[in-house]
Amino acid sequence: EDSQKAYEDFVKETNASIETKGKEIVNKSEEKAKSEVALVEAKATQESVVLELEQLANYNTELHQSCDFIVKNFDLRQQARDEEVEALNQAKAILSGAKY
Repeated sequence: EDSQKAYEDFVKETNASIETKGKEIVNKSEEKAKSEVALVEAKATQESVVLELEQLANYNTELHQSCDFIVKNFDLRQQARDEEVEALNQAKAILSGAKY
């Protein structure tokens, strides 16, 4: 009779343990699925951020080249503008009646 009672208690404990473990498996599976969805979203976000960074790097390179060109030719452009202003002043003077 004691062994029968012990067996019944063992079966009840085992069944409760199996049920608990089954619930834990379901919960863990749900957590895993949510984590996998979050991972996919994070990877997509990362890809878009990497693409945006590449585009910004390309834009930065283009902008840098443009600025380098302007800085490199600044003296030449400034000289051309000075000559243009001088020519305009001479034309103005000629139109005002000055003689050269």
